[in-house]
Amino acid sequence: MASSVLRLASRRVLCVHLNAGFSVRHVFPVTTSAKEEMAKFWEKNTQSKRPLSPHLSIYEWTLPMAMSIIHRGTGVGMSLGVSLFALSALALPGQFSDYLDMIKSLSLGPALIYSAKFALALPVTYHTWNGIRHLAWDMGIGFKIHQLYQSGALVFILTVFSSLGIAAM
Repeated sequence: MASSVLRLASRRVLCVHLNAGFSVRHVFPVTTSAKEEMAKFWEKNTQSKRPLSPHLSIYEWTLPMAMSIIHRGTGVGMSLGVSLFALSALALPGQFSDYLDMIKSLSLGPALIYSAKFALALPVTYHTWNGIRHLAWDMGIGFKIHQLYQSGALVFILTVFSSLGIAAM
């Protein structure tokens, strides 16, 4: 009984206290919407005849810039590839060995098989070696400009040789 009286009393005190601070008198109407603000922004830019930002066309492409873009692309591509492979393994009828037998029955030449294996190994090895390069950067190693280019060249060399090795298996 005492607890319910205490709860009721504290609720009334709290409601009176909160209502005094949060009255409708302190609310101001919003004058413009986000859509109107964007319209004003673009109208102002059009009237001032400012050029749009040239974005990528003004930058000189450098090795670290290209490697960063390729690293992101290989990561996205591999995640999409693995996802599609997993979905196809779930959705297609039969076993994986049936599909391997079908590929073997096509009697593809060794050069075509080696090229396909190389093409599959290339993004994996590039992403791996460049990921190791990024781990070195996380430790504070290799931030000087000449080191960026040296490590970039090393990543490309290691990528090609390790892809050739994997494709030869």
